[in-house]
Formats: sequence, structure tokens, C-alpha cells
Amino acid sequence: MGEEKIENIRPNGLGVRHAQTFLLFLAMLFAFCMRVNMSMAIVDMTNDKHPEHFEWSHSVQSMILSSFFWGYIVLQLPAGELARRVGGKVLMTIAVSVNSLLSLLMPTAAKIGGWQLVCACRVLQGLTQGFIYPSMHHLVSQWIPLEENGLLSTIIYAGGQLGIAFQLIISGFIASEWGWQAIFYTNAVLGLIWTVVYLIYGSSSPEQSKIVSKEELRYIQRSLGRVDNQKRQPSPWSKIVTSLPLWAAVVAHCGQNWGFFTLMTEMPTYMAKVLGVQLKSNGVLSSLPYLAMYLLSFPMGAMTDLIIHRGWLSISNTRRLFNTIGLWGPAIALIGLSYAPEGNTWIAVTMLTVSVGINAGQYAGYLLVIIDLAPNFSGSMMGISNFFANVISIIAPLVCGFIIDDETAASEWRKVFFLASGVYFFTNLFFLIFMTSTRQPWNEHKKETDIEIKPTTG
Repeated sequence: MGEEKIENIRPNGLGVRHAQTFLLFLAMLFAFCMRVNMSMAIVDMTNDKHPEHFEWSHSVQSMILSSFFWGYIVLQLPAGELARRVGGKVLMTIAVSVNSLLSLLMPTAAKIGGWQLVCACRVLQGLTQGFIYPSMHHLVSQWIPLEENGLLSTIIYAGGQLGIAFQLIISGFIASEWGWQAIFYTNAVLGLIWTVVYLIYGSSSPEQSKIVSKEELRYIQRSLGRVDNQKRQPSPWSKIVTSLPLWAAVVAHCGQNWGFFTLMTEMPTYMAKVLGVQLKSNGVLSSLPYLAMYLLSFPMGAMTDLIIHRGWLSISNTRRLFNTIGLWGPAIALIGLSYAPEGNTWIAVTMLTVSVGINAGQYAGYLLVIIDLAPNFSGSMMGISNFFANVISIIAPLVCGFIIDDETAASEWRKVFFLASGVYFFTNLFFLIFMTSTRQPWNEHKKETDIEIKPTTG
């Protein structure tokens, strides 16, 4: 096995893979800004103190907020296969550009078509954002070397959390200065600028890039065991859907989304009704957990690479460790939140911040296992995972609404937090038992390369 081994030397300094990482980080940031902008804008749009406000009932507002996810889950399964066939760049460009154009049209749509046209725009935004995760996973599997996967992929995916925090913080200030319309216009302009830059400098793979050096290209190819130009092979669907380690990752993803979306959708209500936090402070305080998650993701990603590089743990056990931090950490914090003294805002906010912040461990957990198992088909596998996980993200807030009769009662919220804690615990337990990061034999092309890939046994 060692006789044909070739030493893979990392090129000095920053390379094109780092530029791609930054562009994809911005894509996640802007996509998530446009995903959550309606949550903040609708507060001002329905404020009866404004002469031109919309008379939308609470149920209509809920319909508008959920309509994004109606479209979002539809293209998850085909998006991964599409990314493999046409390249992640095309789909990523479509997702951000269409979302930006629809954000630009949103104020006009609300004025001329009411809530029905707003819902239609949000469904279309969700539909095209369905490309984001499968395409991103495919792009990461093409561009990011194994030795740098922990940190660089974390930088990319953490852009989403920064996008949420950024939108929650600035929306209130933008709306008070220039009106709620400016929230959508700001997102649209930034997204369209990104689209132009990505069309010029972005690429679906290092092999297709015109600006990558031969040295960097060779480094990426050797790291990923992709040396010669390989023919695209059909997805081995029977192998994919019967892969237990993949379903372990899917279950962990579902558990992650249950807890994350319960908190994301219900946190402003909890802060307002139980903690008595006013709206302007609500946006800033609600952003703290996502800022914490963003900031914690970097040391966790770097630590992942260090542990693997030094050989302290196998890749599989490293993924287990960080997924456990990411899911069992919040499970413990949510139990702490359940017993926070009533009326003590800062203890509650601290526990919420810890709960969401430590959740950053998941970036180096199940998300990377999907790439570890079969990088050639990671887009398709992420499509499967994201489909089921986002069905859960629709169900979780509905279950929360079913459980809570009195929004002002802390005891009612305790049930929600205990349920989320239990889901976190048992889904990660399933993941720990059945996952592996061992490269699956059905990932490989017919022609074997003579490059030795670092063992990924677990």
C-alpha cells in the first residue's frame, strides 16, 4: 500500500480554494439574510401605527413566513443530482440571483398583489434556495482538500448563521430609518453584486477554473484522490439509500433541525411574552445565539483539522466528538434554560446563547460525514438529508404551537425545551452508534488511482 505513496505538499500562502471559500461564505450569508428578512420586515409591514400598513391576520402572517419552506423542500432531492450534472456554480448562481431579484420586487408585490403575491414570491425564493445546500456540498467536495476540510467548510456553512444574526440586528435600524422596503432592497443589491463577482471568479471545480495554479490543482486532486480526468458515472441510488452511515447522518441532521428551528422561530415570541423584551432589543438579543454559533464554529473547525492532522483521533471519532458537542451540548443547555428563574432575562438569554452557540459543533459532525462517505455523490446525498431535515423544520414549530396554550407561561415553554433536548439526545445517540467516515466502495470510479488516501476508519 505504501509503495506508490506520493507526498502531498500544501502550497504556501492563500490560493484560489480560499477565494472560492470566501465567495461561498458570502453566498451562504446573503442566502440566509434573504431567508429570514421577512420575519423582521413583517413586524413593520403590519404595524398599525404606519399609515400604509397591511391588515394581515396572525394566521396570514404565519402563512407568509412558512411559505418559503413549501418551495424549499421541493427541489432538495433533484438538486444534488443536478449539481453533479451541471456543476454547483450554475445552481448557486441561480439561487442567489433569483432570490435577489424577488427581494427587489417584494415591496411592489405586497402593494399590488397583497399577501397572496408575497406568498408566491416566498415560495419561489424557497424553491431556488433548495439548490443551496446540495450545490454547496458538491462544491465543497470538489474544492476543499481533506486536510483543510474542517476549517474551510466551517467558514462556508457558518456564513448562514452570520446572515441570520446580521439580518436580525440591522433590520430594525434599516426599517426605522428608511422603511421596511429598504430591508428587501439592501438584500437584493448585495445579492446581485455577489452574483456578478461569482460569475467572473467562481468555478464548479478546480479542474474548470482558469485561475488556479497547477501546483494548487495537483494538491487538491491528490488530497481528494482525484488525479486523472474521470468520467461521470451514474449515481448508485440503491447503494446510497441503503447506506446505514448515511441514514445516521440524516437522523442527526433531523435532530439538529428540530432543535434549531424550534428556537429560531419561537425565540422572539419567548423573549417578548415570557421575558418581556421589547422589539428593538429583541432583534439584538435574538441575534446573540447566532453570533455565538458563528464565532465558535472557527475554533471548532480548526480543532477538527488539528486532531486529524496529529492523529489524535480517527476521522470517524473526530466527527463523533464534534457532533456530540453540537447536539448534546444544546440538549444540556436547554434543560438549564427550562429551570432558569422566571423574570431573569440575562440567565435565559445566556442559556439560549450557549444552546445555539455550542451547536456549531455540528459543522464538523454529520455535515462532513456526508462528504467523507462518498465525495463524488455528496450533492445527491445532501439533497436526501436536507429534504428530510427540512420536513422536520416545518413540523417542529407546528408541534411547538400545539404544545403551548399560554404563550406567557414559562411552564408551557419548559415542555418545548425538554422535547427539543430529548430529540437532540436520541438523534445523536443513533448517529454515534451507526456512523462511519470510511470512504464507501461505491464512491470509487472503475479506474483506481495510485494515490494513497489517508485511512478514514472509524
